[in-house]
Amino acid sequence: MNDRNEADEPLFCFQDGSALSHSAAQNAFCRLRRLTGIQRDDAGRYQPRLHDLRHTGAVHRVIAWYRNGSNLTDLLPQLATYLGHINLAATQRYLSLTPELLKEASQRFEGYVEDSEHE
Repeated sequence: MNDRNEADEPLFCFQDGSALSHSAAQNAFCRLRRLTGIQRDDAGRYQPRLHDLRHTGAVHRVIAWYRNGSNLTDLLPQLATYLGHINLAATQRYLSLTPELLKEASQRFEGYVEDSEHE
């Protein structure tokens, strides 16, 4: 019987189920990025990296929470823990201010202001 928990299973693995090394995952991502033609068109120094998926995932999670009306004060520490950060300051670097995130945050703030004006 396998003593491994599903949570311990690698996300990226070889066909035999063994975990890809960091460099193997990076190389596979770079190859896929080139094959699909995904690249930055601006003057940015770096092309999209595998690590950028963490940033994107974190931003999309916060946007979803805004849209669901969730309490970010309660949830952001959970996101920090999930990302393996010891504090929210480290997580803040992941939350790039995208137009979509700015829109959701602005709408939340506008609702807060309107509610406080009616009190």
